[in-house]
Amino acid sequence: MGPKVMGIVNVTPDSFSDGGHHDSTAAAIAHGLKLIADGADILDIGGESTRPGAAAVSADEEIARVLPVIAGLKDNDVPLSIDTMKPAVARAAIAAGASIWNDVAALTAPGACGAAAELGCEVVLMHMQGEPRTMQDDPRYDDVVAEVEAFLLARAEAAMTAGVAREKIRLDPGIGFGKTVLHNLALLAALPRLVATGYPVLLGASRKRFIASLDPPGKDPEARLGGSLAAALAGAAAGVEIVRVHDVRETVQALIVQAAVASAGDR
Repeated sequence: MGPKVMGIVNVTPDSFSDGGHHDSTAAAIAHGLKLIADGADILDIGGESTRPGAAAVSADEEIARVLPVIAGLKDNDVPLSIDTMKPAVARAAIAAGASIWNDVAALTAPGACGAAAELGCEVVLMHMQGEPRTMQDDPRYDDVVAEVEAFLLARAEAAMTAGVAREKIRLDPGIGFGKTVLHNLALLAALPRLVATGYPVLLGASRKRFIASLDPPGKDPEARLGGSLAAALAGAAAGVEIVRVHDVRETVQALIVQAAVASAGDR
């Protein structure tokens, strides 16, 4: 049984990868329905870009972007995730039909842990050094794997102290969020260590800039499919629970073939 595939639905005018393609409600809903048809197990809906240098968005604006999309996608038997750092947005989204709070700030906003406990939803805690506007300026670590793991375990403890059930918590190493290429590669290589913490792991490496650093012709985010699939397969081999991707159909196919080869070897 391979990882679940989480399809990305950006309702933002400035997302790094597919910015503007799905920024109207109708287009975002249509894109979400296509991802479901392509085999997505979960949809992750976001109304604020977290690409390097992205501008902040008010909670009201974010809510206005995502709620109509949640309303249009909630009746499809596919769990919906709200990708937000703001407790107010999470509350509105969960009330509207989402069931997962995917937080790139790992519930560090004031009141976030309490809100997650009150909502009773699943939460994804992600590591980010700095904040989106400046995170890629000059990221530094003494030991990136140890520091990311320690941060995530501490945030999980903080969430549980606030009342979030352990089984509701997922960890995400935050590929591309305040990391150099070498940091990202170290984290990808260390995924089995993160999985061994006992918390389910979400991996989001799809179309990230480190792929272009390794393969310069991948300068355009949409030219990074091969690298994205390689990362997803590495995550599956390490035992991650969820891969968060733009290219759902291709990822599903890659995972099916990987699983088939593995099971043939077991016979």
